Amino acid sequence: MPRPNKPAPGKTAKSPALANKGQLHPRNRHQGRYDFPALIKACPALAEFVILNPYGKQSIDFANPDAVRVFNRALLAQLYGIRHWDIPAGYLCPPVPGRADYLHGLADLLAADNAGVIPRGAAVRALDIGTGANCIYPLLGQADYGWQFLGADIDPQALASAREIVRANGLQSCIELRQQTNPEQIFTGLLQPDERFTLTLCNPPFHSSAAEAASGSRRKWKNLGKLDPSRKLPALNFGGQSNELWCLGGELAFVQRMVRESRAVAGQVLWFSCLLSKAGNLPLVQAALRSVGAVEQHIGEMSQGQKQSRFIAWTFHERASRSAWLKAH
Repeated sequence: MPRPNKPAPGKTAKSPALANKGQLHPRNRHQGRYDFPALIKACPALAEFVILNPYGKQSIDFANPDAVRVFNRALLAQLYGIRHWDIPAGYLCPPVPGRADYLHGLADLLAADNAGVIPRGAAVRALDIGTGANCIYPLLGQADYGWQFLGADIDPQALASAREIVRANGLQSCIELRQQTNPEQIFTGLLQPDERFTLTLCNPPFHSSAAEAASGSRRKWKNLGKLDPSRKLPALNFGGQSNELWCLGGELAFVQRMVRESRAVAGQVLWFSCLLSKAGNLPLVQAALRSVGAVEQHIGEMSQGQKQSRFIAWTFHERASRSAWLKAH
């Protein structure tokens, strides 16, 4: 893999174009149309949710929360060998292909510090902030790259669900789970003094209030149900608890707090990262990173169909020390 040009200190690098616009990362397992016969073979329960879309192709009703949950279970079983996956009612049900793209982008970021070779195996330890009841990033990252994970969350019920997924799939040696007992903190009070992480990742709360989250969900439902305006749509198809969907100040405030706290644990983490759904928040986050002295920023662009998204990553370590870190670990 070609090494991207090194930006000046405190500047921002962007990912090279790894796929055409609207396509998933080349290493993403979710290429092309879904293979419904294979999915049903891996998860027979999916059969009752399969429908024909207006083009005569097999699909599911993405406006049905039960269908979305079982569809995810089938994807994880067919493509990743995850034989047990379920979440409590009302918790966030993640879109798996997009979550996988984030991990592949982070793998490329590490490769740029490692002579173009993606670091694999247990030597890479990742911290998933807000792992949720679904535990999706640890499951995908362990399957694709063999990384070790610590999944953190403030919600005991979410962690109980994640622990059951980890236990049922025999992944206790690969995935650890821990509660952040102070909901006002992210890294502070969570990391132990002797811990080191190659990277952190996070899907932050998007909205700034419960009302904004509900409004956004209604818009999503209208889009999903537009082929049948008479249908009655429930509250959320992908679910989500309050702490998963919104926080005071929304995505921007959360990521800015993460940036501030990252400075205090800079010696314990090689690369910090976070999804950033709103492109308009990017300049303010970049300004916050400059203010805390981040040595380098990186923007990973992602796309899936018409949806465009990105993650921002930052480090307090120069390239030479990053390469040495990866070699040593």
